[in-house]
Amino acid sequence: MPQGKIVKALSGFYYVQDANQFIQCRGRGVFRKNKITPLVGDEVEYQAENDQEGYILEVFERKNELVRPPICNVDQAILVFSAVEPDFSSTLLDRFLVLIEANDIEPIIVISKSDLLLSNDKKEKVLKYAADYEKAGYNVIITSTVESSVDKDLLPLLQNKISVFAGQSGVGKSSLLNVLRPDLELKTDDISTHLGRGKHTTRHVELIPVGTGYVADTPGFSSLDFTGIEVEDLSYCFPEMRKRSSDCKFRGCTHMKEPKCAVKEAVELGEIPQYRYEHYVNFIEEIKDRKPRY
Repeated sequence: MPQGKIVKALSGFYYVQDANQFIQCRGRGVFRKNKITPLVGDEVEYQAENDQEGYILEVFERKNELVRPPICNVDQAILVFSAVEPDFSSTLLDRFLVLIEANDIEPIIVISKSDLLLSNDKKEKVLKYAADYEKAGYNVIITSTVESSVDKDLLPLLQNKISVFAGQSGVGKSSLLNVLRPDLELKTDDISTHLGRGKHTTRHVELIPVGTGYVADTPGFSSLDFTGIEVEDLSYCFPEMRKRSSDCKFRGCTHMKEPKCAVKEAVELGEIPQYRYEHYVNFIEEIKDRKPRY
């Protein structure tokens, strides 16, 4: 039987790419019985009824899976955060990073609209954030609204990978995609100055070919809670804490109140930014609060 990749899901249909042809497929009834939902990114086996239509027969094993947006087999997440309009938010970025790290997806941080930084104080602040995240072990790219900047810095990282674009509304995700693939002419909306956020402009999940890779244009993360992440797992979603955990005196140290904690020592020495640790503590409390108390 032929095999392909689901590159689009819309209104109960799955569009499977097999080489240069696209087959509009439905899932088998047994999928519903077995609670299997095909996702964009799935490698599947299908049966063609004709040149354009068919049925998905089997969904192969996934290496990862996101629920919202519904997509799987993602190699990396391009987390787009603007320097201004809206202002850069390390709190929101850390929330995204935890969710991405928890799903074993490689995060790449893109700080967009750098050319709109007119204030030297704001520019220094954003560059300091970029340096902090690079020191933590993340790949950080600072782009402008200039086309050549996106092509030079971002395009090479997308080759031979499935990449998800994510981030706060209004940061320019669709604008970046329009630079990478001008023929797409994706709809973009300006930021509402009253609400301070952009409008959701993407309605479904679709893999868009960019060079030799795919970029997922998605409606975005509709939920940013930490469902499925336990207190003892959270520090592993912070790479600078993960690499120091083995130096803590107590096995299973949560880096909160335990003595001789290597992570807290690194914070005191300035090796881990205070705001990163504060976000970690806040996330710990959030995870604890979701658990029922008897």
